[in-house]
Amino acid sequence: MRRRNLLALPAGLALSGTARAQAPVTVFAAASLTDALRALAAEWQARGHPAPRLSFAASSALARQIEQGAPADLFMSADEPWADYLQQRGLLAEATRSSPIGNSLVLVAPAGAARPVALTRETDLAALLGPAGRIATGDPAHVPVGRYAQAALTWMRQWEALAPRLARADNVRAALLLVERGEAPYGIVYATDAAAGSGVRVLGTFPATSHPPITYPFALTRRAEGNAEARALLAFLAGPEAAPAWRRFGFALAR
Repeated sequence: MRRRNLLALPAGLALSGTARAQAPVTVFAAASLTDALRALAAEWQARGHPAPRLSFAASSALARQIEQGAPADLFMSADEPWADYLQQRGLLAEATRSSPIGNSLVLVAPAGAARPVALTRETDLAALLGPAGRIATGDPAHVPVGRYAQAALTWMRQWEALAPRLARADNVRAALLLVERGEAPYGIVYATDAAAGSGVRVLGTFPATSHPPITYPFALTRRAEGNAEARALLAFLAGPEAAPAWRRFGFALAR
């Protein structure tokens, strides 16, 4: 798993009056980070800091909002390309970027509705779907989980057959909801979202070799480069103090 330039917190910054006097930090984060980041935000507030303002959506939607001038201080993407997109436009503070956590990709179905599936290049997902079934995932045109799903299905040599049968959602949580409601018999989502869903069952995990590594780059936006509170929050989220929470919610830690 890739990890770049992990931001170190200067000694004493987390306790400084300057940091605590700052306005709340606005965080734009991938939808798959919702539960873990809310828990970490509460922990951050319990340490005496202003509660961060959290905005969750697909990484693509958040990146474009930042490009259009949205006042985000911290960007947390579900893939490297959307962080690259902002970095190439000079909208991230490059030296603050790191990729401290990762995830895995799973096939889910409504709870109790299906049996486990061994996901190999010989697995016939089209036959599993039947004549009318659809697979819910993020829209591969712009949503990271959909891009990972496309890569995995291409690896299985089934992308051309299954692309017309995708239920393309705006983000991974929306895809998960389609499966929970029974509107799609199967879904391709992150393992952490499947664990958070109360109405789905994991049928199988796609091999790590079937798709690019699922990593989450965190970085300050250019507008927040001099914001001490934002810098302290990023150091906390990307550092060892947040590691137990990331693990608790099922994320892998960078080595």
